[in-house]
Amino acid sequence: MSVTDMQVLLVEDEPAQREVLAYNLEAEGYTVRRAENGEEAMTMIEEERPDLIILDWMMPLLSGIEVCRRVKTRAETKAIPVIMLSARSEEVDAVRGLDTGADDYVIKPYNLRELMARVRTQLRRARPTAAGEVLEYEDIALNAETHRVMRGQTELKLGPTEYRLLATLMEKPGRVFSRDQLLDQVWGRDIYVDTRTVDVHIARLRKALTGQGGADHIRTVRGTGYALG
Repeated sequence: MSVTDMQVLLVEDEPAQREVLAYNLEAEGYTVRRAENGEEAMTMIEEERPDLIILDWMMPLLSGIEVCRRVKTRAETKAIPVIMLSARSEEVDAVRGLDTGADDYVIKPYNLRELMARVRTQLRRARPTAAGEVLEYEDIALNAETHRVMRGQTELKLGPTEYRLLATLMEKPGRVFSRDQLLDQVWGRDIYVDTRTVDVHIARLRKALTGQGGADHIRTVRGTGYALG
């Protein structure tokens, strides 16, 4: 996944600040969706999960704190990084924001270059392949920049779908992904594919990974989905 594939949901009720920040995010290559209030933000999150949420604290209808709380208490959205923006500079407010589940807390007025750096940091933590990093698990290494996968000293030949499946699993070792979650992340939210297709491509990925006699690190969780390790 490249930066241009990364989607940021910007939730800010002040139009001027929203557009300036959106302009800078788009200049960095991100796809930006905009919400004017907390209720609109929750609707957009339910429709299409973003890779990152930038969230103003003080908003009409539903506060940023409440949006953050809802996002972080739902299993399907809790892994989405949230950067909270606030004019409240007291330490107690920052602690409250972070305790609610925010991954970062930025005080207004903020430096745009610093905020962009914080965005990159959170996205790198959430989706390391987007930063072109090398992911490693046991003797498997996936280079997200060159799209090469090595097992020990052997380069594996994977199809594009199997590569994306492996990258998704390697980003979160031990996490169990449902078939629907894998469909969303690997095939895309707007493409209809039968969930059994996931099983077919997992089988192909297993065959490629174990073709030289290596251990099978993909775990099948009956009735749920798959995990690495």
